[in-house]
Amino acid sequence: MTTTPDDLAEELRESIGRIVRATRVLTDELPQAQSASLGLLDRQGPQTIAELARARGVKHQGQSRTVAELEERGFVERGVSDGDRRVSVIRLTDSGRTVMLRERSARAGAFASVIGSELSEAERAALARVPELFDRIAARLER
Repeated sequence: MTTTPDDLAEELRESIGRIVRATRVLTDELPQAQSASLGLLDRQGPQTIAELARARGVKHQGQSRTVAELEERGFVERGVSDGDRRVSVIRLTDSGRTVMLRERSARAGAFASVIGSELSEAERAALARVPELFDRIAARLER
């Protein structure tokens, strides 16, 4: 059993990463870069390409390519900033929101299916506390 915060943090990071990667492989219909960009636009609203690139930790050039691909598919559109009409911002379209929500739902469904079939009632009860604990950790990290 993990006892130190450092060991626990590393084990959780690895486990969460495995779950995220496994559910994406099983369910995502979009490449990861496109999916991540749509998710950011949904959570944070319209953004410039530079803001999207910074948030994703990628180069501006790569994010520009991703935005162009999403535009071609009709999932995003370019507009002008409300605050500065010279600034171009990327907005999620209804089609983009639909595909992003479909991917999220598929991920949650795959995860729920395994939770339901592989975990006992006691294990599900223990797991039910995790979101609250992670929310507390996230709130502290975001300060």
